[in-house]
Amino acid sequence: MNARVDHEERRRQIAEALLRIADTEGLQSASMRAVAAEAGVSLRLVQYYFTTKEGLLLDALARLGEQLRARMAEWISAAGTPPTPRSTITAILSCILPTDPESRRIARTYAAYYTLVLNDPALLAKHGTAQPDLLEGYLAGQIRAAQQDGGIAPDRDPDATAAGLAAMVNGLGSSVLGGQRDGDAALGILRYHLDELFSH
Repeated sequence: MNARVDHEERRRQIAEALLRIADTEGLQSASMRAVAAEAGVSLRLVQYYFTTKEGLLLDALARLGEQLRARMAEWISAAGTPPTPRSTITAILSCILPTDPESRRIARTYAAYYTLVLNDPALLAKHGTAQPDLLEGYLAGQIRAAQQDGGIAPDRDPDATAAGLAAMVNGLGSSVLGGQRDGDAALGILRYHLDELFSH
């Protein structure tokens, strides 16, 4: 293994340790020392690869985003070929809902980040909306494509509709994590609203 790959592997190992702590204990427990212990490396090594805790937090957040995007791509692919706007929107929103161990881990870890940035205005201003904005923008593009195909009414506002769908899934996800309903019930509610959206 060459040095560059070895360095990337070390960074990944440390960042994934932080993500495990975020999932199980919350980010308030993710000190550099705790991350080192979870990763099985020295504190000095963590500090070598990540000179600040913010740098480590942001690196791990980017990796979490990559994990979610990979999951979305798998679900879109499994929804049929070629993908349609409806199958794409359904796959993306369904895979976000915490209905299996992987999606629950991702949802809990994002919740830990939300809790952190809400208590840190500077971090919130810099990094609080990047992922949600990307998701809403992509959904809006799919809604516009569905309008062009005649699947969604042309008078629907794509941006507002996308924002509403994303907010609904976030709320449904919280209700699953909080025990209000199970994953199947959340998926049923999502399908109900998508059937309504695509009933044009």
